[in-house]
Amino acid sequence: MANKTTGVEQITLSNLRPAPGSHRNRKRIGRGPGSGTGKTSGKGHKGSKARSGGATNPGFEGGQMPMYRRLPKRGFTNPFKVTYLAVNFRQLGGVAGDEISPETLLAAGILKKASDPCKLLAHGEITRAIVVKGIPVSAAARAKVEAAGGRVED
Repeated sequence: MANKTTGVEQITLSNLRPAPGSHRNRKRIGRGPGSGTGKTSGKGHKGSKARSGGATNPGFEGGQMPMYRRLPKRGFTNPFKVTYLAVNFRQLGGVAGDEISPETLLAAGILKKASDPCKLLAHGEITRAIVVKGIPVSAAARAKVEAAGGRVED
């Protein structure tokens, strides 16, 4: 059905078609000799690659000692490492009130959980006197808070 004003066919769910050449039928293997992929289904004759699950693992080098076993292992991962989320002064615009604590940062959407470790850093400017409670503070951030008339309570 053509639109009378522009002469362009209107698109509806009943006449949607993929663009010509954009869709190929899937390859149906093992469907007889006339299909071109019958009998051995494009896998040649016998051997491990012709069987189900017949691929080697990504590090396999034909029986040679693989690279990941030839090279020495170095270092370790410290299971007790604490990674702090950096909280900057420029993010504190959405915090209501003059107190900065994990609970107020959670309410402002800066932290996902109040128990997440975070640290206040000095990027940005502080224009009001704030009280920081229960958050580690960098030396530069402590100086900026005290210069603005606020205080840091540990």
